[in-house]
Amino acid sequence: MIRATGLTLRRGTKVLLEDTDFVINPGERVGVVGKNGAGKSTLFSLLQGKLDADAGTVQWPSSWRIASVEQEISHNEMPAREFVIDGDTHLRALQAERAGTPDSDGQRIAELESALVEADAWSAASRAEQLLAGLGFAPDQWMSPVTSFSGGWQMRLALARALMAPSELLLLDEPTNHLDLDAMLWLERWLGAYEGTVLLISHDTEFLDAVAKIILHFDQTKLVRYRGGYEDFLTQRAERLRQTQIAWDRQTREAARLQGFIDRFKAKATKAKQAQSRVKALARMETLAPLQAESGIDIRIPEPTSMPDPLLVLDKVSTGYPREDGEARTVLRDVTLMVRGGGRIGVLGVNGAGKSTLIKTLADELPVLAGERRASKGLEIGYFAQHQLDMLDPESTPLQHLQRLSPQTREQELRNYLGGFGFSGDTVNSRIAPMSGGEKARLALSLIVWQKPNLLLLDEPSNHLDVDTREALATALAEFSGSVLLVSHDRHLLRTTVDSFWIVADGHVHEFDGDLEDYRDWLNARSAQARSEARSDAQATSPEVVDRKAQRRQEAEARQRMATLRKPLETRLANVETKMEQAGERLKALDALIADPDFYSDSRRDERLKVLEEHGFLTKQHGELEEQWLALQEELEALIAD
Repeated sequence: MIRATGLTLRRGTKVLLEDTDFVINPGERVGVVGKNGAGKSTLFSLLQGKLDADAGTVQWPSSWRIASVEQEISHNEMPAREFVIDGDTHLRALQAERAGTPDSDGQRIAELESALVEADAWSAASRAEQLLAGLGFAPDQWMSPVTSFSGGWQMRLALARALMAPSELLLLDEPTNHLDLDAMLWLERWLGAYEGTVLLISHDTEFLDAVAKIILHFDQTKLVRYRGGYEDFLTQRAERLRQTQIAWDRQTREAARLQGFIDRFKAKATKAKQAQSRVKALARMETLAPLQAESGIDIRIPEPTSMPDPLLVLDKVSTGYPREDGEARTVLRDVTLMVRGGGRIGVLGVNGAGKSTLIKTLADELPVLAGERRASKGLEIGYFAQHQLDMLDPESTPLQHLQRLSPQTREQELRNYLGGFGFSGDTVNSRIAPMSGGEKARLALSLIVWQKPNLLLLDEPSNHLDVDTREALATALAEFSGSVLLVSHDRHLLRTTVDSFWIVADGHVHEFDGDLEDYRDWLNARSAQARSEARSDAQATSPEVVDRKAQRRQEAEARQRMATLRKPLETRLANVETKMEQAGERLKALDALIADPDFYSDSRRDERLKVLEEHGFLTKQHGELEEQWLALQEELEALIAD
């Protein structure tokens, strides 16, 4: 397990963690959450050995292999598949030694061949191809050089490389930033089957909720452990906020009472001793800092001045991109769709299907190759895509950007507006160049919606945004009365802001009659169909002549065999359910203890370590029991299905 005791971490003069304890058990999938700058990535650097703790210790088994995603990829002409296989450094070392061993050294060759078999050397290429396919790479891209891919696709390669590495601890820092929805769903499944320990940083709350079973929250220089996914964390966190506020109010009243006694009687000889004891009591009183839940982000999208209906029509449109030979490469064909006033549409489709091409065509950034694009009089488009971040003037400030759009508007009004997007105080006059991707995205979005568009075309607007800003954006879009077309891999953002979906597939766009769960099923069915078509259908079997009497006898034997097989499974299932209930009840009791603010006082440190250790053990046990229950249930269902 990973055990931290009295851990203190600083970044410069800022204290990130101070005298904090936590335990992570083998096989747990842990979401690490906290505000930007809280110290999440610094914690990962500590676990990777890139920095040392300022105080305290963090221990984990020395035999553990740690895998993580490289944030920078050097200029590399290696084929993508070979780059991914390189993630298995042990395998590559064995292959290199085998290649350099002379044929005369038969004993060493035999040892290396045996080691290569244990390292699954002969399946390495197929395993790498499965990772590439899952992350959206087409087969004809598997042997393309790494340098031929864009930055976002190179980060997918880095992720595949990390997943290729055999490991007991997997550290993932924002792995979904460059993934679309189908790749995210695939990654969820992959992580669900991973047998090691996962520490995950993500601002995508649905992805966190699907993957994480434990949450570690950076909370006022402490790491607080919560059992369950992200939604469970929010519930438990809200209760802890409430309990801490109650304790804070109670302590504030007691401190005021003691201070009042001191002020009244400290000058009186008869009461001096009692007053002095109150001074000591007040000094001993532990000060509880009230927990803050506010983010400081309060996005407001100005209402449009007019709302034509329909806003925009595509009539039998074909669109695409020019090629070097002067001809156009058609991506979408025969698209006939209408954007209604007040419409709220999510655009779905696998990677490379043409979602961004559709948005660019609607935004009039791509000319139509055939058909007609008809815009209503009064249409005002606000178009957001990632390339807008590069169009910001790096030497200017947020305030200067907004002043260029509205030179006649009072500065205070502009400041108030930018404050809702997280630019307040001195930050409105800070240069753009050193800002983070999230800050640049917030600024670009603020400049777009300031111009009061009645149609927002948003292509992955939540990339680089933290949880608080994503939630603020979702709320703002939900309240916006104009029309919205949204391309996003953030399922929470899609669920809370759109009413219907378009799907882009096979060069066409059509309305999708369903929700995100239906889309997931559609993706699975499409993948299954592709696998089925890829398999050879040359084998044909002749119909068998069935002896009806023999068939009835076989069916009776099958029923008897099923009854015999089901009984022990059902007995084991009942036993597992009983153990799960017992572990669950004890965990509830421990959760209540952990939620008590007094639990974190110095006087209860030994008790806290024991409780956290028991909590970790029970959490792991409960998770193993859940897996046993699921396996038994699946086995039972499979028996019944057969």
